[in-house]
Amino acid sequence: MKNELNGVTVAFLAAPKGTEQVELTSPWQTVVDHGGTPRLVSTKPGRIRAFHHLERADAFTVDAVAADTSAADFDALVLPGGVANPDFLRIDRHAVDFVSGFFARGKPVAVICHGPWTLIEAGAVVGRTLTSWPSLRTDLLNAGANWVDREVVICVDGPNTLVSSRRPADLPAFERALVPAFAGRPAEA
Repeated sequence: MKNELNGVTVAFLAAPKGTEQVELTSPWQTVVDHGGTPRLVSTKPGRIRAFHHLERADAFTVDAVAADTSAADFDALVLPGGVANPDFLRIDRHAVDFVSGFFARGKPVAVICHGPWTLIEAGAVVGRTLTSWPSLRTDLLNAGANWVDREVVICVDGPNTLVSSRRPADLPAFERALVPAFAGRPAEA
């Protein structure tokens, strides 16, 4: 259903640098393709710089700053990975509060690769089953999560739906899962 995200505004939270470009642009395009409205949120105004692994890639214009907005302004959240991106986000109080707000309000969240580092800082992984880039396994287990090695995991925990994937190669499965989750009808993966 191409228009199942009509009326759905999705925040994509990314630090000023270090976001894995394909983990930003591919889900972004999926939201657009399904009728949703993506918005780029960062810790600073202006533009962010994405990366292809460790190589500089494109710049993207920020729509909102985490300190000046909240989960109340959006229907869902995507946390792209990249090694540096979540490391910058998890030390920014406003970014962490922004992420926490989605869980407090029972809004769906999708996270990929290294993105769960921000979820750990937001206290949002305890008791939840998710996946990530393999090097985050111990961090997630130590934070109280149940880590599994699958291309996509859909964890429905009360009003919260958390979609997670491991790496860019998992993007097709990640995107197939986030659309119904953001439309309010998640399926177990």
